[in-house]
Formats: sequence, C-alpha cells, structure tokens
Amino acid sequence: MALELNPRGLIQENSDPKSPPLPVTSSETLTVLAHYYRGEMGRMAGWRDRIDRTSNWAITVVAALLSVSLSTPMSHHSVLLFAMLLVSLLLYIEARRYRFFDVYRARVRQMERGYFAQMLSPQGTFSADWATPIAASLKKPAFLMSYREAICRRLRRNYYWMYLILLLAWGLKISAPALQPDDSPGKFVRELGDIAANANLGPLSGWPVLIAVAAFYAVLTYGAFHREPGEGELAHGEVHV
Repeated sequence: MALELNPRGLIQENSDPKSPPLPVTSSETLTVLAHYYRGEMGRMAGWRDRIDRTSNWAITVVAALLSVSLSTPMSHHSVLLFAMLLVSLLLYIEARRYRFFDVYRARVRQMERGYFAQMLSPQGTFSADWATPIAASLKKPAFLMSYREAICRRLRRNYYWMYLILLLAWGLKISAPALQPDDSPGKFVRELGDIAANANLGPLSGWPVLIAVAAFYAVLTYGAFHREPGEGELAHGEVHV
C-alpha cells in the first residue's frame, strides 16, 4: 500500500500501486516543497532574464537608430519611424515573455505568502488552501493575463519612455533646419505646414504621416495609463516587475 495526501493535507493510503510515491512524513514533505520552490524560482528567473534581454535589445535599437538619424542631415526621418516599428515588435515579444513569467511568479508568490510568511510569522489560523491555486495551475497551466494587459504593463514600466525619446528625436528631425537634407539655413520650423512638408514619406504627403504618428502615440498614452480592474499579483505589495 502506498500513502498519499488527501485535499486536507492528511496522509492516507493509496490503493493504486502504479501511482508515484508521495511523501509520508513531514520532513519528506518539506524536502519536496523546498525542491519544488527552487525549481519554480529557476523558471521565474529564466523568464525574467528573457524579459531583460528584450528590453536591452529595445534600448540598443533606440540608441543605434538615434545615432544614425541625428548624426547626419542626409539621414531620412523615416529611420526614426522604422525605430518605432522595431520597438513595437520587441514590445510584443516582451509581452509574450511576460505572460509566461507571470505564471511562474504567481506560483512562487503564492508559496511565499501562503506558507513561508506564515511559517516565519504565524498570524491567526493557518489555512491549508494556499496550495490549491498552485495545484490547479500545475494540473492545467493557463495564462493569468491577456496580451493587452501584458503590453500595458511593459509599456508603463519601460517602453513608453523609449517611445517618448523617439518622438522627441523625430520632432527635432523634421523641424530643425540643420537636420534637413538640403541643410537649409534659418531657425526652427514654426508653421505646421512646413513641418508637414518635412514629414513627407516618399509619395505620401506629410499630413497623413503626422496624423498616423499622433494616433499611434494617443494609443500608447492610453495603454501606458490604463490599468485592468483586477490587479492580480500587483495587489500584494509594491515590489513588482
């Protein structure tokens, strides 16, 4: 006869000889729990490292294309628009990675709040239900947030500032005479019509380009300040990624 834990955490006999052996004593349970916690920490740290890599790629893209665009008047302003497109692609990739990271972080934080915090500082009656969400996630893994929520969080943390830098550089590129291909003399462009003329993109006139950029940044601003009704893990404490 093998032994297993019932939903209440009590040891009971398991009549199925093919089932995997389960911990019998409290010391065995703690050993398994420690190894599992270490494994989930490793998963979480791995996905956290991937998130940082994507952010570093985005910063590198911004720095490189800013240098290319502002270093010479012969560089077209579309280089900065292309940088916005590349940063958007990296934001989408990072949002996908962040969704995976959030799954493993939720498991780790559930263990820390439900068991380790109670062990270090017992408060009230200990609840054995702290492991139920972890067991449900292990049996049927599912993302805890949507792509939109993940994009909004990463946008609010890092990417909105990169987009603002690109916008300022693009505005400087199409308004500063010294940065125009013809190196025209004079002061900064002050009339909107002249700015639209400098924002021409091939056969496309500058007005649609200005409208498209304005609409794009309006969406970014909404996403940066938008918060989902349920904060999930963000509802616990102030230290978050």
